[in-house]
Amino acid sequence: MIKEGIINLLKPAGMTSHDGVQFVRRISGIKRVGHTGTLDPMAVGVLPICIGSATRITEYLDLDYKKYRCEMQLGIETDTQDIWGEILNTSSFSGITKKDITKVLEEFSGIVEQIPPNYSAVKVNGKKLYEYARKGQTVTVKSRKIHIKNIELIRFDSKSGRATFDIECSKGTYVRTICHEVGNKLGCKAAMSCLIRTASGIFTIEDTITIEELLSNRIGEDIKDPVTGKYISYARIPHEILNRYILNSDYPLIHFGRSYVNKDRALWFINGGHLKMSEVEIIQEPEFKNSLNFNLKEEYKKAYNIYFKTDKNEDLFLGVAFYNEQYKKLVANKIFYNRSNVILR
Repeated sequence: MIKEGIINLLKPAGMTSHDGVQFVRRISGIKRVGHTGTLDPMAVGVLPICIGSATRITEYLDLDYKKYRCEMQLGIETDTQDIWGEILNTSSFSGITKKDITKVLEEFSGIVEQIPPNYSAVKVNGKKLYEYARKGQTVTVKSRKIHIKNIELIRFDSKSGRATFDIECSKGTYVRTICHEVGNKLGCKAAMSCLIRTASGIFTIEDTITIEELLSNRIGEDIKDPVTGKYISYARIPHEILNRYILNSDYPLIHFGRSYVNKDRALWFINGGHLKMSEVEIIQEPEFKNSLNFNLKEEYKKAYNIYFKTDKNEDLFLGVAFYNEQYKKLVANKIFYNRSNVILR
């Protein structure tokens, strides 16, 4: 049986985030698969892929910050704000110094307003912006707040006009838009030329698994229909091998509190029962209990992961509960306990 959880995939350039999801579906045979945040097709790096009920954790990861290493090419403007788009303008970057770029990058530190690029998956009136852009249509897009936790210039080659910087930012930040805006502020135009996502919350690039490594574990070959040329079956990875690469569903939920219940209350909880605070053993309080984070949902300040300690001294993740002020109890938000598990029967 395939474990429900998360694969920390190293996405290569040229693959969309959706392609990554389809890839995991093919090698696993599981249909319920999703990713935790879109990564541009030409970008590479960390792309967590959720399997089974783990797809339900995605909304909890809004708190997570992303880390990128970006290369920016000065002297060029494109319609997609990266070098793979259509060139709109070119200009000289002669005279631009490392100090100039550092000063402009500093202006983006903190909470700033950003307008998503026309070529993006942001939806307006039910359609993605890139769908309008491909038809030559323009729509009004509202700016939104993002948080740049850290941004630092790493190197600048004044001859080629290539600048590399590291950035740590909140969900929904478009790094190519930052490149575009930096170019405008410098007066020389700029476009993103390379993007590597080095971390997404607790997931890091050092701990990713490559597509090639996963493929090497398949048994058999993909089979095509000799008439249509379409694939009719795919080679799978044996469950016991694939499970080695799958992290537990609660692995990234590090910002929530941590609490334990006994078997009786565990059964009560997974069947919808509310928990009195006196019925749980709290090991860790929510990290953002007193946070003023601008994009933090209020209920996340009172969110707890609920666990049951098995006879083998293993932590069995039951679900996430929010403390309810009205009931003065922990109320289940999502249950992740697999009911086929015999431990709580």
